[in-house]
Amino acid sequence: MIELEDVPELNNPVMIAAFEGWNDAGDAASAVVEHLIDLWEAEPVAALDPEDYYDFQVNRPRVVIDGGKRRISWRTTRILIATDTPLGRDVVLVHGVEPSFRWRAFAIELMEFAQSADVELVLTLGALMADVAHTRPIPVTATSDQEEVRHRYDVELSGYEGPTGIVGVLADAAVQVGIPSVSAWAAIPHYAGHTPSPKATAALLSRLESLLDAPIDHADLDEDARAWQRGVDELAAGDPDIAEYVESLEEAQDTADLPEASGDAIAKEFERYLRRRGVDEPGA
Repeated sequence: MIELEDVPELNNPVMIAAFEGWNDAGDAASAVVEHLIDLWEAEPVAALDPEDYYDFQVNRPRVVIDGGKRRISWRTTRILIATDTPLGRDVVLVHGVEPSFRWRAFAIELMEFAQSADVELVLTLGALMADVAHTRPIPVTATSDQEEVRHRYDVELSGYEGPTGIVGVLADAAVQVGIPSVSAWAAIPHYAGHTPSPKATAALLSRLESLLDAPIDHADLDEDARAWQRGVDELAAGDPDIAEYVESLEEAQDTADLPEASGDAIAKEFERYLRRRGVDEPGA
């Protein structure tokens, strides 16, 4: 790991990580971290040596002009620190590209940093293309393999089996070293998942607010999300086959969402609302 700056002593830090590539449909997850970096003016403190983890024919370096001089910028994974946040705690932001090889060593390096910084929670973000309608709220699923963490953050146990990306590997590495870990994934309409999806980014950011019990400024994200939806509306309106397909997805999604209107689900959501605002729960 390349140390760029000394890491100060941090206040109850949480690590939030996202990676471009297989885990990042619609650029939704990496855009969350980019948003937080800009919003909280996070400072870079370390980077992973790209020579160890990247195939430069796949992730090519770029020529940039900096101060009138040309230089080579190597794509890698950076670690940044945000200390001025509304969360009441510091944040370690991990932003990069899914590595080409040596994934276990990559995850170990990041977890060694997390341990040295006394990170108390690792939040990994991802996005995948799915059979969902762009006209409906973007589904975001939050999961953890740790029972205590599931209870504390009111998240699910994932039942997924199959190929995974670096997000899954990093979440597992956190569990192995004893750091609480939660993964949040947004489902992107697969017919609109090949361009940036601010609606999915905003949905992931809202889920972060819920998990961290604190508001996070969305800046222009919500307006960008509405513009994105209008654009996809126009695309669907111009193709009868897509319009018919979207309608079938809406019907299927609405039917699947009906259980969410149950009394238990509404009560849980109300309790989360109260907790975020520091209000005692009814009967407490």
